Order: sequence, then C-alpha cells, then structure tokens
Amino acid sequence: MIVSRALGGPRKEQSTQVSTFWVSSQHNAGARGRRPAVFRMAEWDADLDHIIPSSILPPLWAKLLVGFVSLVCFARSYDGDFVFDDSEAIVNNKDLRAETPLGDLWHHDFWGNQLSSNTSHKSYRPLTVLVFRMNCYLSGGFHPLSFHVVNILLHSGISILLVDVFSVLFGGLQYTSKGRRLNLAPRSSLLAALLFAVHPVHTECVAAVVGCADLLAALFFLLSFLGYCKALRETNKEGTQSTFWVLLSILLGAVAMLCKEQGITVLGLNAVFDILVIGKLNVLELVRKVLHKDRSLENTGVLRTEGLLFRMSLLALGGTGVLYVRWKIMGTGPPAFTEVDNPASFASSMLVRAINYNYYYSLNAWLLLCPWWLCFDWSMGCIPLIKSVGDWRVIALAALWFCLIGLICQALCSEDSHKRRILTLGLGLLIIPFLPASNLFFRVGFVVAERVLYLPSAGYCMLLTFGFGVLSKHTKKKKLIAAFVLGILFINTLRCVIRSGEWRNEEQLFRSALSVCPLNAKVHYNVGKNLADKGNQTAAIRYYREAVRLNPKYVHAMNNLGNILKERNELQEAEELLSLAVQIQPDFAAAWMNLGIVQNSLKRFQAAEQSYRTAIKHRRKYPDCYYNLGRLYADLNRHVDALNAWRNATVLKPEHSLAWNNMIILLDNTGNLAQAEAVGREALELIPNDHSLMFSLANVLGKSQKYKLCFIIVGDI
Repeated sequence: MIVSRALGGPRKEQSTQVSTFWVSSQHNAGARGRRPAVFRMAEWDADLDHIIPSSILPPLWAKLLVGFVSLVCFARSYDGDFVFDDSEAIVNNKDLRAETPLGDLWHHDFWGNQLSSNTSHKSYRPLTVLVFRMNCYLSGGFHPLSFHVVNILLHSGISILLVDVFSVLFGGLQYTSKGRRLNLAPRSSLLAALLFAVHPVHTECVAAVVGCADLLAALFFLLSFLGYCKALRETNKEGTQSTFWVLLSILLGAVAMLCKEQGITVLGLNAVFDILVIGKLNVLELVRKVLHKDRSLENTGVLRTEGLLFRMSLLALGGTGVLYVRWKIMGTGPPAFTEVDNPASFASSMLVRAINYNYYYSLNAWLLLCPWWLCFDWSMGCIPLIKSVGDWRVIALAALWFCLIGLICQALCSEDSHKRRILTLGLGLLIIPFLPASNLFFRVGFVVAERVLYLPSAGYCMLLTFGFGVLSKHTKKKKLIAAFVLGILFINTLRCVIRSGEWRNEEQLFRSALSVCPLNAKVHYNVGKNLADKGNQTAAIRYYREAVRLNPKYVHAMNNLGNILKERNELQEAEELLSLAVQIQPDFAAAWMNLGIVQNSLKRFQAAEQSYRTAIKHRRKYPDCYYNLGRLYADLNRHVDALNAWRNATVLKPEHSLAWNNMIILLDNTGNLAQAEAVGREALELIPNDHSLMFSLANVLGKSQKYKLCFIIVGDI
C-alpha cells in the first residue's frame, strides 16, 4: 500500500501514463537490484513514514509547513538594526543613493568602491546592490526593517523552492502523460527542506542585511537547476529542443553569480545531475570496463544518451564565457587580502597550508553538524594555525576525511543505483557550491564564514535525510528515530530564534562572540568600538588594549585607542600608539591625521603639519584632514594657508559646517567683513539650517551695521 501511494496509483496505470528517467543499472544483483529504480526509491521514501505523517504530504501543505517554520525561525530579526558589515554595505555605500548613476553599479564592487582600486575586494555583486537600492527607494530611506523583511521572505521562499529541488534530487524526473512532474519522494523532500529551513548556520545570511547576496544567489541557483531539469524533460519529447532551457539555465546561473560569486557553481551541479541521472553513469562499472579493456565501453550509457555531449558543451562554453567576462570586469587581478584575514594562505610551507585548509573544512563540517558554536567573525587568531602534524586538532582532519571517503566509496561502489545517485548528488550539492570558498583556486578573505555554508547546507540536509531513511530501514525502534529527528528540528528552531535575537543589535552580536572566539582580536575591537560609541570610554579602553595584546599589529585598534587617549589628554601614550600604527601600515591615512592632531596638541607643529600632509598624500580626498590642517595654520597665524585648507575641505565636502564656520570667524577676526559675509552667505546656501553658521554670519552683519539683515537671521535661529 505504501509503494502504490508513493507512485500515485496502480502499476498498470503508471506503465501507460508515466515516463521516467530513473532506470535500474544492469550490474545490480539479486531480485531487489533488478526491480525498477522507481520502486526502490518509493521504498526508501516510505521508510520515513513514521517521521512524516501522510496528512501533510500534499505539495501545498508541505510547502506551507516549510514556509511557516522558516518564518518562525527568523522572524525575531525583522526589526533589528544595521549591524557589522551592514553599515558599510548599506548606510555608507554611495551606490545606494539616488544621485549616483545606475551605470556606476556595474563598475563598483559590493561596497561601492571602484573595482580597479587596489583596496577593492573584487566582490562584484551589482544585482544585489540594485536590490538594496530599490529597497531604499521603495521604503523611503535607510530603514533596516524593510531590508530584514526582504531577507526573511527570501529565506522562506528558498526553503519552499527546495521542496521541489529535493523532490527531483531524491525522486528523479518522472512525468505524467500531461507533462506534470510527479514527486516520488514526498517524505524525503519535505524532511530535507524542513532541516534546511531551521538550520541555525543560516542566521547570518538571514539576520544580517548583507546576507541578501547569499539569499539572492541561492534563489537563482535553484531556479537555474529547475530550468535545467526542464531542458531534460524537453529532450525526451519528440520535435522539441532543449537548447532554450539550457541557455536559460546558464543565464540564471550568471544572474546568481551577479548576486554573489558562488552562484555560478550551479552549472557544475547541473552537469553532475545530467551525467548521473540522464546519462546513467556508473563510475564503478566504467572503471571495471577500462581496467579490463572491455570492448563494450563504447556502449556506455553516457555515450549513448542523445544530446548529453551537446548540453555539456553548452554548459562548459557558457560557464567559461561568464567567468571570463567576470574576470575582465574585476580588472583581471585577484583581490588583495592581508595575513590577518586568512593566515593559512600566507604560510610559507605547503604542508602547513594544506593541513590548515583541511582543518577549516572540518570546522565548516562541524558547524553543519552542530551549529551551536556560531560567531560573526572567525579571523584574527580565532583559529590558531596548526604548525605541525603533532597538533591534536589533526584528529578533526582525519575524522572529516574518514567520513568523506566512506560516503564517496558508497556513492561510487554501492550495488544499489538509487543509493549511488542520492549520495553522489548530495555530496555534489554539498561540495560544489563550497568550492569558491575552499582556497583551492584562489585566496579568500576569511578563515571560516557561516554565510558561505548557506547553499552547501542543502547538500548536508539531503545526506542527513537519506541517513535517517537508512536508520529507519534497519532498526525496529522507529519511534525513537522519529523522536530524535523531531528533537533536532525543535532544537535547531530554538537556536535560530536565540541567534536571530543576538543579531538584532551590535552589542548583543559582539558580546555573543566573546565566549566562542576569545582569542579573536576583532571581536574585542568591535565590543570596544560599540562601548566607545555609547560613551563608555573606560570599558572601551580595556577591550581595545586586549585587541592590541592579541594582535600587536592591529592598527585599527591602535588608532581608536589613540583617539580615546587623546580625548582623555593622555597624549604621550596616544602618540606612541599612533606612531606605531603608521609604522606598521605607512598608508594608514586616518592614523596619520590623528597623529597630527596629537602632535598639534603637544605643540609639535612642524611634525603635525608633516603628519597631515602624509595623510593627504595617501588619501587625496580627505576633507577632515584639510580642516585639521587649517586649524594648525590658524594656530600659527598662517591665515592664508588656513583659509586655503578650509576651502579645500568645503570643496571636497560642501556640507562641512566646521570648515565654513572657521573661515567666517577667521575673516571676521582679521577685519575682512565683506569677504566673511560672502563666505557666510555661500555656506548658508549649501547648509541653510545650520545655526552656528547663522550666528557667525549675524555677528559679521552686526559689525557691518546691517542690523535689519542681522535681525532676520537671528530670528531664524
């Protein structure tokens, strides 16, 4: 009864009205091996009957359940703030402002910087930036609520879409005579989608606004895969061409890549699916034939499948073309990262690099398996380098590869064709989207990043679901397994709710990382910065000092600590810290400017001028530095130089109120009332509601005996 329900009707009816791409392999032994794969697949899915009730198997109910659960997990983040990278990607990104031409989005990186700049991370995601800009326009400004709602809805939509994707991966492509695709694995696809929807490792992508890039890439990744499946369906119909759907799939893959770089990997998954499911490739059988020089090699299913080589050629050419265009746009040069971003990639020994890369893989696997240990940033000493094979952490590498080799052997050597396909597709969905973050092809700017696991986690959920099915089949304690699965779903949901709350504001987010990565200097730096922004300088100093202790070359922590010490009039230590910062990083313009301010306070005017000039040398458009340089010249009674410096500041930043005000006051004090009035009027045209400018201009008008105008301006204050 279970099998007939899973197949949708009596066998006779299916044999005449249903076409399928699942075909049993010839080498299978025994009665079970000779049965059609659709029957074996239905039996595998039926093993989950005690976990997934039949009452929620209809597609609409299944998708409603997945969508509802995904909303429950992350709804708590809907009214969160802009946190961590959100400020740079959203609030400070000039590409999101209406005055920036839309064409600039195609020449800038994700953060609004020129791709040709040496400081650009080459993260080319123009479609994600376009979505951000549309969000700002429709919501009327930089309101975090609208951004968070979009992310939550995207994750819910992706989770729902995965019900269809998993039904294809588990159950294959089978259609009725009317062209309607059948879901032959309703229980497996629903359970895998639920596991994906509630996985806590997704919290960063959903609760952080910048995670929209991963969500959009995942959405078009899945649409590209489903489009490719449509091409495979059309290939099986007489008189129709699959080329359109293959090209559409490539186009959707390119769109996914323009949302985030991982998106292009869908073409690899499409190829694997085509070769395994449509081409019916059996690697073990192929190897046997090659070793035994079997003359029947030319009759291998892959070679017989009509159109397979053509589709593979389209995928290869399309993928190569898209990557080439992407490479040309980014300036053909790789992004520049520092040692603190990815210390293993800077190790001189290839063995040390290989060991640490594999250790990073094991940590990613652990985050999928046990997502209770989550952190917003894993760099700067959070994961110390493994420098010898005697390090006990090498055990994690051994465990990872023991599991992977076991799965790969089963995927290649199992006599059950359905088991081979499920394991291979699951491993493909796990590994292929992760490849851009693996350090294998190019250096990446992080050690571990939870956001890059969003798509690979779908493969993990697929393998986990298959594992639950195997356990259910080989044990009589089915209720215990059902309770275990439900427990995982409940615990992960609870963890998602808790973690979403931690992402609501920076204070909770940064403090949550202290227990996970106490050796991470960036965690202490961000906690200190958050405290400093709230005016708690004493506590901020403590965290900044710890950040510098953990990473003696952390110039940003030195710069911020030096600023606080300057405000507390601890000028000698401030100068030492800032001098060390510019010695470590000579092009650190902000540290040079702050050093100049400290030197000015210490009456070391010549050194201060030199520091300001050096800052401007490294950052030519630096209005604040010109303003401080003008103050130095004013203290030295070099009035013309001061006015020129402040004028440069207002040219670079027309709304620089302090520079305008200082020009008015200096001209007033030197008796140049007419020029002071002209400058004041010019400033008020640009900043009409600035009370300090109004007051300074009113003083000038009063001294010029223009009392009527003076009273008008005073009345507006």
